Amino acid sequence: MIPFASWSVLTVDFLIVLHLALAGVSLAALLHLVSAKWRFEVRFLSVSFFSLYPLAFVLLLVLLFGGHMTFPWTNIHEDLPRWNNLGFLAAREILGFLLVGVVYGLFIKLQARSARSPDDMVNFRNIAICIPFVHVLFCTMVAWDFEMTLKPFWESPIYALYHFVSMFGMFLAVFVVVVAALRRSHKLAKPMGDHIPNYFAQMLLAFTILWVYFFFSQYLVLWYGNLAEETDRFFQMQDGPYSVLFWSFFVLKFVIPFPVLVFPSCRHNVKVIVAMAASIILGTWIERYTWISGTYPSEHMPMTSLFDVVVTAIVFGVGFVIVRSAMRRCNLIT
Repeated sequence: MIPFASWSVLTVDFLIVLHLALAGVSLAALLHLVSAKWRFEVRFLSVSFFSLYPLAFVLLLVLLFGGHMTFPWTNIHEDLPRWNNLGFLAAREILGFLLVGVVYGLFIKLQARSARSPDDMVNFRNIAICIPFVHVLFCTMVAWDFEMTLKPFWESPIYALYHFVSMFGMFLAVFVVVVAALRRSHKLAKPMGDHIPNYFAQMLLAFTILWVYFFFSQYLVLWYGNLAEETDRFFQMQDGPYSVLFWSFFVLKFVIPFPVLVFPSCRHNVKVIVAMAASIILGTWIERYTWISGTYPSEHMPMTSLFDVVVTAIVFGVGFVIVRSAMRRCNLIT
């Protein structure tokens, strides 16, 4: 049987793939709703990440099939909250996946033909208005199911917001790296303006500040209340076997990128932007792993077993091929 610490790697990979798929569409919707002129240069590249959604669904089925390894509370023989019910969890996750797939798929379809007529534009704007609400509701359920309620009876009113702010910031970082690589290799079918990396750098700075705000908002409330059932989870992450991981993701996601991106000159340097984006990506992976595996900590460190490395390599290798194929199919890259 695969230990929970290693199986958690698969859960983290699933969450990364899922949020890359969701955030790509949400970014395009948000840019449209605020009438950002530069949306026309990035919106089709952004929604191409939704091609990862079927891969996320397959990973979900694997995690649900191995439910007793994914959710350790299934082995706890005591009265659990009704939310901690494996059958109910599987039903709501699968139904949510299907509904989100329909809504996001419709957005992509309407975006492609939004310029054909005024009616098409109205329909597109209407579905774009729905996207942020669908994103928040679905990601709230995902955050609760795969992270917050891993420890029964532990809860945080702000956890879902903290979770998807972190993951949306990670998508921006991934998108920055992808765009920079495509521009450097001259693979883009249509040239992209030099101002685009700077815009994303500004968004990275904003989400870095927003993430640390929610991180401390959650931490401070729980610490100030000083209730054992609330603080134990934090203390075992920051002081236990995973303390190095806990402080690493804080450094990678805030201590390094914030003092760099705060300077305008750094936000106009593509190499610096990519370096900060890479720090945020790595920090987010470690953050997700710490919250999941750190709920039931062990001496196992991620990527120290063959299972960890092989699973992650396969998931992201397949994801890379899927996104590249989607971009080529839509004539976005050569």
